Amino acid sequence: MTAPQPPTTAEELRGAGLRVTAARVALLETVRGGDHLDAEAIASGVRDRVGHISLQAVYEALHALTAASLVRRIEPPGSPARFEGRVGDNHHHLVCRSCGVVADVDCAVGHAPCLTAAQDHGFSVDEAEVIYWGQCPDCSTAPSS
Repeated sequence: MTAPQPPTTAEELRGAGLRVTAARVALLETVRGGDHLDAEAIASGVRDRVGHISLQAVYEALHALTAASLVRRIEPPGSPARFEGRVGDNHHHLVCRSCGVVADVDCAVGHAPCLTAAQDHGFSVDEAEVIYWGQCPDCSTAPSS
């Protein structure tokens, strides 16, 4: 018996109620093949795959994909918004203070939200977002100027 095939990118877009276009397929595949990319890097990746696309069209598609939970937007302070294809698992991030590289960190403990707020003010909390700050291995071993 063969294992079921994972859905294609086009099938995922349809399943999320989104129109399937070459640009959206290329964009989703670019985000999933990258590492916390900003909109400029995503636009460049999409252009490599399908030719011209405006930055505005990239932002509009990213908004739709984020709203459909196919893409996750993270916004480390002092950095442009970044996008990733790892969604739905409430993981966190490490950000290098020197070069800005971002790395995934699995949830601190157990299931989402994996952290308990000291005071929830009556909210029903279902997600926690944590950013750990420091220096990446390359920056922490680089000689000081």
